[in-house]
Amino acid sequence: MDLIQIIALALLQGLTEFLPISSSAHLILLPLIAGWQDQGLAFDVAVHVGTLSAVVLYFRKTIYTLLIDWLQSLRQRSLVGESILAWAVILGTIPVGLAGLFLGDLIENHLRSPLVIAITTIAFGLLLGWADWRGKQQRNEHSLTFFDIVFIGIAQAIALIPGTSRSGITITAGLMLGLNRNAAARFSFLLSIPVIFLAGSLKTKELIEAGLNTDWFAILAGVGLSALSAYLCIHLFLKLIEKIGMWPFVIYRLLLGLVLYQLFIS
Repeated sequence: MDLIQIIALALLQGLTEFLPISSSAHLILLPLIAGWQDQGLAFDVAVHVGTLSAVVLYFRKTIYTLLIDWLQSLRQRSLVGESILAWAVILGTIPVGLAGLFLGDLIENHLRSPLVIAITTIAFGLLLGWADWRGKQQRNEHSLTFFDIVFIGIAQAIALIPGTSRSGITITAGLMLGLNRNAAARFSFLLSIPVIFLAGSLKTKELIEAGLNTDWFAILAGVGLSALSAYLCIHLFLKLIEKIGMWPFVIYRLLLGLVLYQLFIS
């Protein structure tokens, strides 16, 4: 990997992991347009570590509170403080874990085509716009019920289909349930922590089994740049989302889907 490829892919991963615009679509599109070879497992692990570091650092105070209250709830066998939100993150991760376990090979072998990515980029972009338009936006993440958690968890599992966008579909689900934009985004980002950790662990396992040589400069640069771009992305998104809404991202997704169709399908 040359320096330009390292910088571009690391920054792109950090940005698209948390914006509702589909990281898979971008990470497939950019190398194809630029004519780059596959970046390899080691770099994939690096940028996963970077984005995980960013979201954990950004929500460090919230995570600390959730962890303390969750442990206390285990000891007392009852909900304590913010433990309900901690349980929501845990329960909301189960559907995507099961889907990845039983459907991962099917998705990897049959649903990574440009046609699928173009369709999901457009379709779930329109669904995001509809949810932002019709959602009541009167609730925060602390009001989540068991049904809400399962609903958002199933939505996150759907994001295994390339082009859907994990953050996009979970924010969409939150808006459909009446969460305000900031609450839907915050819960989506908290929900990303175990998912990114599991995905990074799986890639790390594959990397160890492959026994490949490691380009440590690319690894360290990937971690640092993806962490920086992801942290800034989370901060700005949460700061601006109530003002700008979701429609700028909807329009972008529609244009991206059309570009994918024109380049790789028509």
